[in-house]
Amino acid sequence: MEGFEKLPAYLGVPSVEVTAFPGGFSNLTYQVCAGEETYVLRRPPHGLKIAKAHDMIREFRVLQALEKAGYTKMPHPISACEDESILGAPFFLMEKVDGMIIRNRPPAEATGAFFRQLSTSALDVLINLHSLELSDSGLGALGKPEGYAFRQAQGWAERFQKAKTSEVTSIEEAFQWLLSAIPSSSDVAFIHNDFKYDNLVITTTGEVQAVLDWEMATVGDPLMDLGTTLAYWAEAEDEDILKMFNLSYVQGNFSRREVIDYYASKTGRNVSEMVFYYVFGLCKVATIAQQIYQRFSLGYSKDPRFSVLHQVVEAAGRKAIASIQTGNI
Repeated sequence: MEGFEKLPAYLGVPSVEVTAFPGGFSNLTYQVCAGEETYVLRRPPHGLKIAKAHDMIREFRVLQALEKAGYTKMPHPISACEDESILGAPFFLMEKVDGMIIRNRPPAEATGAFFRQLSTSALDVLINLHSLELSDSGLGALGKPEGYAFRQAQGWAERFQKAKTSEVTSIEEAFQWLLSAIPSSSDVAFIHNDFKYDNLVITTTGEVQAVLDWEMATVGDPLMDLGTTLAYWAEAEDEDILKMFNLSYVQGNFSRREVIDYYASKTGRNVSEMVFYYVFGLCKVATIAQQIYQRFSLGYSKDPRFSVLHQVVEAAGRKAIASIQTGNI
């Protein structure tokens, strides 16, 4: 594959076989076969750079800290490279975890029981992540929990403004509401920040083997993490465009309310202000979609999936305003 000519020398092998993993929307992921070894390589997308996003070296260090904390639901980190002369950008290598990743089509053998098990297993994995020790592991050094909710709402609002290609007043109104409705108190935990089905490696029975894509992981309010998951957690009656990220709308899955209730029952956390966290998640998802759509509109990507992401922004905006007005999630 073009662009990987210097990789064999970096790995100390005569040649490599590189295959791109399809389906992602952000960082680029490849399978690298080097002799008898198989790795997964992660690198930033080509084109427009977004400040603080796509930091491969930080993602590698997150995996190292998670391993030190005893977390097992992630790939083993192998090596990281900051020398951009090799691939044109920093990258890192990790182990390849066997299993399947489900995106926009259910596995042929999937039943309602499969998705019930997947819902349960995914939430158990998220809850376990939110209970990790922060100090000795070094995880605590990877974020600043003080004022986290306000900084996130403000930061994503600014990112949306920078990525705008048209006016979407519903998202701007939702961001204004968020900044006026910051919860007065919150817990602190290590959070993934992009936890959804297509970032999970799973078994044929619906058990989660590993969580992928740790680029946005940090220390902050765990309900912000849950809010992002809920924003991706489409239900059958949601607009079709909002179903492109998660197969959670297929029969057998938890509903969003069941997700909240299950999480609360297992953690004891107060979920009375989940509308704030859900609306935040919708605004964040909308901003990520807008950033990718901006790259597409500027010609940095030709992926046809990206051409409809402005519809995600608009639909997420409608959902956010409806949730604010009705209090429903």
